[in-house]
This record gives sequence, structure tokens and C-alpha cells, in this order.
Amino acid sequence: MLGGTEFVGRAVTDAALEHGWQVTVFHRGHHEPPPGVTAVRGDRTAADGLAALERGGEWDAVVDTWTGAPAAVRDSARLLAGRAGHYVYVSSRSVHPFPCAAGLAEDGPLVDASPDDGGEADYPRAKRGGELAVSEAFGDRALLARAGLVLGPRENIGRLPWWLLRIARGGPVPAPGPHGLELQYIDARDLARWILHAVERGLGGPFNVVSPPGHTTMGELLETCVQVTGADAELRWIAPERVLAADVRPWTDLPIWIPPGGDHDTMHRGDVAKAVSAGLRCRPVAETVADTWSWLRELDGEPPLRPDRPRVGLSPEGEAELLESVL
Repeated sequence: MLGGTEFVGRAVTDAALEHGWQVTVFHRGHHEPPPGVTAVRGDRTAADGLAALERGGEWDAVVDTWTGAPAAVRDSARLLAGRAGHYVYVSSRSVHPFPCAAGLAEDGPLVDASPDDGGEADYPRAKRGGELAVSEAFGDRALLARAGLVLGPRENIGRLPWWLLRIARGGPVPAPGPHGLELQYIDARDLARWILHAVERGLGGPFNVVSPPGHTTMGELLETCVQVTGADAELRWIAPERVLAADVRPWTDLPIWIPPGGDHDTMHRGDVAKAVSAGLRCRPVAETVADTWSWLRELDGEPPLRPDRPRVGLSPEGEAELLESVL
């Protein structure tokens, strides 16, 4: 496991341990790996960052969640090509040009990218460059797991945690509509289990690994947050055009939410038939929300967030302005 101590990587590591697999975690040491793994330290951004892996070792599979410069994926894939059976790269549906049509499958157009890019490529090109790097080194032994919105315990972007913590405070909460707006996402644990299943089956190539469109709705998600927190919160549903008129940014100011239209189709209406046929199963939204809330309650303080991502969620002042604007 390249990474393996945070969110998706940790979910894969935990699932592998639960399956009785022997797991090696290669990480920078910023977070403690779970008990039961063999930990190896290294920083892929350093000139000699892979030195610890150069000393030997063979693995049935490698799972890589890297989101930075593709050259780091290229170097690790080349190093491990003769010593690992499979290489799973956790990619993203963002490798398609934005926006893209509803129902887009894995064979849709892709952004231009290079596996040799060692700079600060934007997210879509970084992920596509990583895909190319793995495919060049492993061929049909490369599995490209293109996730979408990822939620669940240990989320380090803060989207679902923001909603849960805000609703837990109670009072009137701006709820962006429409109530029945369909959402498509993947619980990190379901993504992890599918990856392990795919490795066992020897699958290769690209797969959109996210729930079927309409797995839940904005209404069901937020109402479930109210239920699991037990909060005295009042969801005040606001039409999307009124939210936008208040200069509220979709996705960031109100996490997860994107109003109906082309951007929503891109994020929440992708074709996942291939992954479903290959065994993808997604747990109910109630389980994802409840388990994320349980995790948040166990923390001592604020949930840990990635330092390389902007904070999400309206400020109290912004929320008050939004509510006042629609009264």
C-alpha cells in the first residue's frame, strides 16, 4: 500500500487486514499506520524517496492513491513492475474533460496529460498522468479505479463532516434544493472492498467506481444527518436559483451540493455499469452517515483535514446572510 494511513488508503489497508492479507504500508510518517502492517518509510517527492523499496520485496498487488505529480507514480510503477502482480491506481472521473455528458462511461474522451510531468499539474491532468504511468509499466495488470465523490469515516476533505457538525449545532440550517436532487458517491470502505475483489479476480483497465446515479438524494442525505445526530435542527430548503443568487458557491460553500445542470450531470450521473457488473456493492446512505458521525464523536477536537485542500463550508456569517436573503 503506497500511502495507507489516511481516508481511502486507510480504508484499503483496513479491508486488506480484515481479509487476512499481509500488508506493507509505504508512507511518509505523518500518520500512524494501523497495527498489523509492515511499515516502510519514504517520501516520493524526494530525490531518493523510493530508496526503502529499492532494497527488495515482492507483492501480489500494489494500491496507490497518489494525487500529486504523475512522475511520482511513474517512478514507483517502474520500480515495482517486475516485483508486483497488479498495480491499482485510485484515480478519478475527473480525468474526463469538464463538463461531460450524463451517462459518460469509461471510454469517454480524456484530458491531455503526461506520465513524466513532475510539476504542479492540475488535478485532472495529475490523475490522468498517473493512469498513463501505471498503464505503461503494468499493461493489462494495471487497474484504474476512477472514483467520484468519496464519503465515509476518516474523510479528510470535510464535506460530510461539515454537514454533520453544522446540523449537530441545531437551529435553522440552509438546505440547498431541490429536495430530490440525486447524488452519486462512493463510501471509501465500499471502494476499498471492490478494489480487493478486483485484485483477486485479476481485473485491469479503467472502471468508474462510484454508486449508481440516484443512490441517494440531497434530501435523504441531510435528513439522515438530522436523524443520526439527534439535533434540534430545522432544514430550510432553498431553491437552487436563490442559492446561486446569494453568491453561494456550489460544492465548496455548501459541500456535496451542485445545482441541476451540466456540472451536476458531470459529478452525479456517470455510467457505472461496468463496475457494478464486476461486483460493486454500495451500502445505504444511512450507514455511511451514521458511521461518519460515530467517527467524528470519537475525535478529540476538529476532524483532520488535508492541508493541500481548501476548507469547505459556509462560515456562520455566510450562512446567516444566506438565510436572511431568502426570508
